[in-house]
Amino acid sequence: MILIRNLRLEPGEKETKLRSQAAKTLHVSENAIRGLKIVKKSLDARKKADIHWVYAVAVSAENEELLLSRAKNGNAEPYAPYQYTFPRAASERRPVVVGFGPAGMFAALLLAEAGLRPIVLERGVDAETRRAKVRRFWETGELDPECNAQFGEGGAGTFSDGKLATNTHDVRIAWVLEQFRRFGAPESVTYDAKPHVGTDVLVTVVQNLRRRIADLGGEVRFHTRFTGFETDERGICAVHAGDETFSCHDLILAVGHSARDTFDLLRQSGLPMEPKPFSMGVRIEHRQAEVNAAQYGSDRRDLPPADYKASVTLPDGGSAYTFCMCPGGYVVAAANESGGVVTNGMSYSGRAGENANAALLVTLRPADFPGTGPLAGMDWQRAIEQACYAYGGGNYLAPAQTVGDFLAGRKSEGPGAVTPTYRPGVVWGELREVLPERITDTLAQAIPALSEKLRFFAEPDAVLTAPETRSSSPVRILRDGTLQSSVPGLYPCGEGAGYAGGITSAAVDGLRCAEKIIDKYKS
Repeated sequence: MILIRNLRLEPGEKETKLRSQAAKTLHVSENAIRGLKIVKKSLDARKKADIHWVYAVAVSAENEELLLSRAKNGNAEPYAPYQYTFPRAASERRPVVVGFGPAGMFAALLLAEAGLRPIVLERGVDAETRRAKVRRFWETGELDPECNAQFGEGGAGTFSDGKLATNTHDVRIAWVLEQFRRFGAPESVTYDAKPHVGTDVLVTVVQNLRRRIADLGGEVRFHTRFTGFETDERGICAVHAGDETFSCHDLILAVGHSARDTFDLLRQSGLPMEPKPFSMGVRIEHRQAEVNAAQYGSDRRDLPPADYKASVTLPDGGSAYTFCMCPGGYVVAAANESGGVVTNGMSYSGRAGENANAALLVTLRPADFPGTGPLAGMDWQRAIEQACYAYGGGNYLAPAQTVGDFLAGRKSEGPGAVTPTYRPGVVWGELREVLPERITDTLAQAIPALSEKLRFFAEPDAVLTAPETRSSSPVRILRDGTLQSSVPGLYPCGEGAGYAGGITSAAVDGLRCAEKIIDKYKS
C-alpha cells in the first residue's frame, strides 16, 4: 500500500472526497484506487480563519512502485503498518492477573490469545452492575467501597472521558487501539489524533473484551479481592484471594492507583517500593461555548467541542498543568474510601454537556510530602480527601470556589455564569481552608499565567472543585529489566505500580508484562 499524507478537508466535507485527492496525488483516476484506509486524522486550528482537517491515508493500487515515483509534493511513501505478533504458549500453572483495569485487561487478553488461560481477580463487579452503583452514588452519596468509580470491571478509566491519546510512542499502541475498535469502540479511535471513546461506550467495550478472554479459556472473577501471595525457592507459587488459593508461578499486579489497602499489604510483605512524584489540585470548569470561541475564534457548531492542554513553570520553580480535559463533560465523584471526597472528569461519547472541565494540577515530589516512607504520598492524598469531606459536611459534597473569588482570596457564596456539574453537589467556600498551601499558592500563580496561553482560563465565573488527587499513583513498586519485582514471577504493572499514566499507556504496560510470561512458556 501507499501512505499519502497532508490531504485536506474543510469542516463539513465528506471523507469520500479523500479518494479523489489521493488519486490526484498519484496522478491516476479514482477508479485506479482499489482501497483506501484512513491512518491519521487531526484538526488544524492554528489559524482561526483557516481551520481544516488533515488526513493521512493508505491506498492500494496497481503498479504502486511506479505511482510512488510520480507522486506529487513528496507526500507519498510506502506504507508498512506494524504487525503485532506473539507466539503460542502453554503452562501447567495458569498465570494470575490482579485487577481488571486497562493494564490487567490487556495483559489478560494477550495471555489468553497466546493460550495461557489466565485467571483474573477483580475486587469490584461487572461493568453493568458497576454503572448502576456509581450512578446511585452520584445521586444519593451512598458509597460502596468495593464497587465505585475506581474499582470494578474496566478500572478507573471506565468512568472518565475514555481518552486513548498518549504521549508515549510504543509500537504496541496501534494494536491496543484496534482492540478497542474490535470490542465496540468506533473505528475512528484507530486513527484520530486524539481518540476518545466516552464512558457510555466503554462500558460495552470492557464487557466484550472480557467475553473474549472467557471464550479463550480465561476467567475473570469478580468480588475477589487479592489478599496476599506465597513464595518458594523459585519465587511466586501461590496467590490468596479471601478463602481461595490459586497455585501459580506468574502474577501480574495491575491493581490501579487507588488500591491503598493493597499497597499497604505489599509494603508489609516486604515488596520493595518507593514514593514517586505525582500531582494534585482541582477540577476547573468553564462553559464549553467559551472554550470553543477561544480555540476556534467563535462557537462553531460544525467542529467538535474544543479541547485544550497547557502547562506553566513558575519563577519559584513550581509547575502546574492541565490534564484529562473533558470537552462537553462533567465533574464527578470518584471516591472509593468512606469519608473522603475525590473528583474526576468524564464525558459521554457525544461530548454534549454545557461545560468543559479539566484537572488543574500541581507537580509534587517526595520532598514536598509532609511524611516519609514509601506510602507518604498516599497518606497525604487521604488527609486532603478527608479534609474536603469534612468541609462539605458529609455525604461527599465537594468544596468549590469561583476563580475570581479564589484569586481575590475571598469565600464564594454561590455560582456565577458557570454552574458546577459535580454530583452529588458542592459546598461553596474557600479552597485554602482544605488544600495545602503548597498547592493553593502554585494555583494562584498558575491560573493567571495559563490565561496568557488560554484567554478564557482566568474567567472569574469559572469553577474550581476540590480535590483532584488521583491523577496518578503516588507509589512505585520496583521492578527490574525483566519487569519482575524482587520476587521472581511477580510483575508490578500499569498505573498503580507507577509505570503508566492513562488508559493506553497502562494497556501497553500490561502487554509488555504479558509478553515476558509468554516468552517463558512459548511453544
